[in-house]
Amino acid sequence: MLSAKSLFQEIIDDDESFRLFCSIAASGESQGGWENARIAALVPQSERDLVPKITRHGADEDKHGRIFNALMKKRGLRPVPVPPETDYTMLLERHGIGLAHEKLRSDEPLTVQDIVTYLAHSRVTEQRAAEEMELLRKHFADHPDLGRAVRMISGDEDNHLAYCHEELLRFARAGHGRAIQHRLRECALAEIRVYRDVSLAVMAHMGRILGWPRPKSAVLAAGIHAVYAYERAAGWRRMVSLRTPERRDALGGPATSAPEFA
Repeated sequence: MLSAKSLFQEIIDDDESFRLFCSIAASGESQGGWENARIAALVPQSERDLVPKITRHGADEDKHGRIFNALMKKRGLRPVPVPPETDYTMLLERHGIGLAHEKLRSDEPLTVQDIVTYLAHSRVTEQRAAEEMELLRKHFADHPDLGRAVRMISGDEDNHLAYCHEELLRFARAGHGRAIQHRLRECALAEIRVYRDVSLAVMAHMGRILGWPRPKSAVLAAGIHAVYAYERAAGWRRMVSLRTPERRDALGGPATSAPEFA
């Protein structure tokens, strides 16, 4: 019987599929670290209080990239190039979601509207990250090799999501509510398309590595399309709601260090 746990277990147990999974994850996290570091450097003067939180957000993402690389190293594996069709962060940028890398590479200070765009993009993508890590934590929190990493990353993603809620609500109270809702909806609808396409691409690569029979691949593809259909109809709305988080000032302290995987 196909289940999320059995699927992940199959990927984790094989060196080649595990290497691809970790390489994709490490690349995306490292890219997120770079983006947050550049945003922190370009924050407008009126929002300088955000700099430590954005910096910590980026430091957490960098840490996650190091964790995935360390998990590979522990098994004597080296990262592989990330297939372009599986590069979630770059595909989102290509669809015009978030702040363009060209803008982030310049030395021109960002505007308040840019910060709102960054936070809306982050609120949507961190929702996805928090849900995916919660699924891994549910099934692998006690795994002897992955458990610590899964628990740490999951906790960080929950903090990132809480931070986005809190800061977007602050900007909404300051009069940016309409712009926030517009950007959140735009980001969410684009993200679910990119997530579908990336999921199909990742599963296709995993199927080739693991030798999945055609019926199994077809069932998994159908499941991905079904998730997209649900998200397109109504599920995207969970990505655009804002509420006061239980974790207040979630990124107010220093970033935690990555665990050792000896």
